[in-house]
Amino acid sequence: MKKTMLVQALAFAAASLAFAAHADTLKKIKDSGSVTMGVRESSGALSYTLGDGKYAGFHYEICTRVLADIQKSLGLAKLDVKYQPVTSQNRIPLVQNGTVDIECGSTTNSAARQKDVSFAVTTYVEEVRIAVKANSGITSIAQLKDKTVATTTGTTSVQLLRKHERANGVDFKEVFGKDHADSFLLMETGRADAFVMDAQILAGNIAKSKNPADFKIVGEVLSVEPIAIMLRKDDPAFKKAVDASIVAMMKSGEIAKLYDKWFVQPIPPANTPVGLPASEATKAAWANPNDKPVEDYLKK
Repeated sequence: MKKTMLVQALAFAAASLAFAAHADTLKKIKDSGSVTMGVRESSGALSYTLGDGKYAGFHYEICTRVLADIQKSLGLAKLDVKYQPVTSQNRIPLVQNGTVDIECGSTTNSAARQKDVSFAVTTYVEEVRIAVKANSGITSIAQLKDKTVATTTGTTSVQLLRKHERANGVDFKEVFGKDHADSFLLMETGRADAFVMDAQILAGNIAKSKNPADFKIVGEVLSVEPIAIMLRKDDPAFKKAVDASIVAMMKSGEIAKLYDKWFVQPIPPANTPVGLPASEATKAAWANPNDKPVEDYLKK
């Protein structure tokens, strides 16, 4: 028994040392000359795949510039940036265990998640909305009664819909996509009547669809959420470096230009604009950089 306990204690100690080593991300990057960026394959214009291992989007480009600043500050002649696709389900564990150094997707900063990971300053403030087929006749939460609603596994969108004051007495069936593209496909093919998700993800998937005019975003805003780049917890030096780079982009106006590039101007691969100018809430986050969780936004 004692031997077993000793083995378990040694294993725990080894795991703790491994975690501690991962927590010094700047040292890890300098020693290895490489860094791993977590990317999403269908998170609207924030982060998406172009195929052949290539990625694009607002958060992808912000992270690319952040890593270039870190490379310069560490005096590295070269930095090998590796890309690790993540999903709503595995993004937090992959940051926690050191597989991903910086997650550049579409993650909401919440108090619950702050117990497991850290967040850079907010770069995008999202509105959770409802997308439907243009000819569906659905224009509000009330009209989702007895309908089928799609969302993505590992997200909180349907819970937000159920908690909305106008959802009282509205009973609907849930179906889940493995990622945002899969959830959109559920609606596109008629297996769901609506897709509930972040508005920019909805708009991005609509923009990339074969016939964008066949879909529309409707109804009440379900929630306002701060979206931020995710980092490992308890690594203040890395967070400070990431925040400093992002805040510099905010102060110079560069982040506003990047936003316009990805949300207003035509984007690849179809060169179709998402058509979502920066909201006042997003502009306010740039003017007053902070890493407040969604709970603080909901108090307003």
